[in-house]
Amino acid sequence: MIPKTEKTMTHALEFKNVSHAFDDHQVARNISFHLGKGEIVCLLGPSGCGKTTLLRLAAGLEKLQSGCIEIDGKVVADGHAKNFVPPEKRHVGLVFQDFALFPHMDVMQNAVFGIDPKDAGRVSWIEKMMGNLGLADKRHSYPHQLSGGEKQRVALLRALAPNPRVLFLDEPFSALDTTRRLQIREDTVHLLKDEGISAMMVTHDPEEAMFMSDRILVMKDGHIIQNAPSAEVFLHPKNSFVAKLFGPANRFESIVRNGKASTPLGDFSAGSLLDGTAVEILIRPEAVTAESSDNEQHSAEVLDNHFLGHSSCMHVNVISPADGKTYEIRTRARHGNPLSIGDKASLDIDENHVFVFEL
Repeated sequence: MIPKTEKTMTHALEFKNVSHAFDDHQVARNISFHLGKGEIVCLLGPSGCGKTTLLRLAAGLEKLQSGCIEIDGKVVADGHAKNFVPPEKRHVGLVFQDFALFPHMDVMQNAVFGIDPKDAGRVSWIEKMMGNLGLADKRHSYPHQLSGGEKQRVALLRALAPNPRVLFLDEPFSALDTTRRLQIREDTVHLLKDEGISAMMVTHDPEEAMFMSDRILVMKDGHIIQNAPSAEVFLHPKNSFVAKLFGPANRFESIVRNGKASTPLGDFSAGSLLDGTAVEILIRPEAVTAESSDNEQHSAEVLDNHFLGHSSCMHVNVISPADGKTYEIRTRARHGNPLSIGDKASLDIDENHVFVFEL
């Protein structure tokens, strides 16, 4: 048997040079990427960046204007009406933000809606999944009798019941409260991985994208800015836009001198950037760890301290040795080492969370 190579393997989903506009607003610009079999990919970006449009194009809810979309190696849209495959024939599943359950159907009726009731194999699978998802005793309940988490599970089960080639999820957890959201997304990713389901999810929540995905596609203004595993996107953001998606950062501007960029928190490597290059330096709060200090000469002074359980979110004043000015810095204090307003603090910098980008 000849082993499959990357060239002969088909992808669960593939975009090829896809562009799309609404009137004169370009929402997708020459987009190309693929989703591997059994892979979970998250489209991450702010509202209006084009991520939901890509999902709708892949699902067939919008008609493609330019480029090509393939599902399981077969063209489902290429901008020509004769080649457009309607949503119901693409063999895909959809989970929406509002769950979109049928209010007049109970849980079991919702779950089996998209399958042939005579398909004993799929009915048996649904029965098993209802038990795994904690829905066994809710089979005769109606949507209005369910919690938000239970509705989300039913919506997921209904989408997976027909054994789709690709599952699309559009902000599926945003309607849930924090505690329930954490549990439901954990249950969801375990189910998708256990069943080997290929999935593309849209989210604006970077933590959710990192938790759920094998790869993150960061989008901005209709472009894919970075396409990489979640750890790489977080630890090695391609530019300042990507870095800032993961939360507020301490930002400074500088000029590269002797391969270094100067900040009130010290000098940091500018990598391959040439001397004289104008740069911005982003230092994440988690890169700055504050510890209590008895050194009266130390320049860090605590302005406020918000206890978060695992750590404290703090602001401190730092006097820059370079220009003598005072700068307010976001930082973290380790659990068990509380600091009070006015306390002196020593700062430890983790350079893994310091990024230098050309302006």
